[in-house]
Amino acid sequence: MPKKKYKFRLISAVFATVCIILVADAVAPTASIGHSQYLWWAIMLIGFFVPYALISAELGTQYPSEGGMYTWIKKAFGKKWASRVAWFYWVNYPLWIASLANLITSLLMTMMGVEMEAWMVLIIQAVYVALITILGMLRISQSDWVANIGAIIKILILGGIGALGFYILFTQGTANPVESWQDFIPLLGADGGFDWTGLGFVSLIIFNMLGFEVVGTFYDDMDKPKKQIPQAIIFGGILIAIFYILPSFALGVGTEFSEISTDTGLLDAWAILLANAGIGANVIQAILVVVGGLFIVTLISNVSSWNFGVYSVIAYSAEDGMFPKSWTKRNKDGVPYMVGIWTGIVSLVLVLAGIFVAYGLPEMGVSEEFLEGFSNMFWAFFSLSLVCLLLSYIPMFAAFIKLHKKGPQVKNGYWIKAGPVLRWLMGIVPLILLFISLFFTLVIYPDDFALTWEENNVLIISTVVCIVIGELMVLNMARKDRQKKLAKKTRKAVRK
Repeated sequence: MPKKKYKFRLISAVFATVCIILVADAVAPTASIGHSQYLWWAIMLIGFFVPYALISAELGTQYPSEGGMYTWIKKAFGKKWASRVAWFYWVNYPLWIASLANLITSLLMTMMGVEMEAWMVLIIQAVYVALITILGMLRISQSDWVANIGAIIKILILGGIGALGFYILFTQGTANPVESWQDFIPLLGADGGFDWTGLGFVSLIIFNMLGFEVVGTFYDDMDKPKKQIPQAIIFGGILIAIFYILPSFALGVGTEFSEISTDTGLLDAWAILLANAGIGANVIQAILVVVGGLFIVTLISNVSSWNFGVYSVIAYSAEDGMFPKSWTKRNKDGVPYMVGIWTGIVSLVLVLAGIFVAYGLPEMGVSEEFLEGFSNMFWAFFSLSLVCLLLSYIPMFAAFIKLHKKGPQVKNGYWIKAGPVLRWLMGIVPLILLFISLFFTLVIYPDDFALTWEENNVLIISTVVCIVIGELMVLNMARKDRQKKLAKKTRKAVRK
């Protein structure tokens, strides 16, 4: 707990929730699903988003702790399972930061229409990692202005996509006329048979909904956390749902689905809509520079809003012996700064590795065939970020099922009035969706429902290696616990 109590108003908590979860670059890939995206959104909102938000609100107030998800799972299943979650939670983080650093330089090159030299890329990406690390030294209540700015910019960017899409709809009509009611049915192909492709988007949609549990780690920064945590999650969740669905719908009616691909990013979405609206090329370029600059600001605010929540989870795990003891160190404001420093170091190493792959290997005269394979292998490794993040959430829903059965633990804390059937549904349905997401991310390619060993071998192997490393760390932690218990027994025996 911080020595000084910082005021964290409800509006800042709502904006922090929006900044953490709302991903501005996610609208275009989701819109590419086609007309069935609307039912997909309904399924995922009802089956995952709503129960996940309510569960986070309940656990965050019934089991208040800056340890967040670590504390909840430890209460339900013990610190071994909690430490496994912390491991996956952390592994995802430096990979994510490094990938965003790479995205920023790619955006800058696209906006400016130039190719950067390696030293320029290194400086920009290193500055990004350093800035994120410095912001990680602050509590969320100290850096709430960063989250506020990020949330407002995300709303403006996605609201702009929505406005453009509806303008095209009202002036030109929909770009994608509905041919039959079957167009809206997920998994139903044009020929009336099954089309498994949509299942490949489950992981994308779930990824765009994650982060509610981070709000629970803000407990000590709020004046009335028992009320503010559920309010922030509910109000923030409503805004998030609106600014995911409306821009996706607007992009779907303002742009032909064939123009949108899973690789279409935010700037591409803006460019397509602006062109379809009849805007000139020079004006489009100027607008893209502004939008791109604002988007880069959101990439800073997004990670900054996650920092304290992630670092607190890892610090609590370190206190139990999972991570190095030094990672428990906190500054005067109670921020576990050593976790942030080491996360920054690992992120920087990954940044350097990425620059070496992109610039160093070609200059060394490596063959194109080897270079392409090595490069694909390196960038596939970054997909591990998504897999680890999804893995970390599986025990959370199982923990809810067990902990909710015990009844309310804190007076006036948020509590879901659910009987046994609803409790199991709220826990099991999100779990099923998580397993489907992992299955179609790692094992099956939905387009032809075929095994993807050749395409995903690096991801599958790196996932297995990551799991093995985590288990070795858990075993080491258990061994230390046994030694401590044995030493304690020995001391008692000597005293007798």
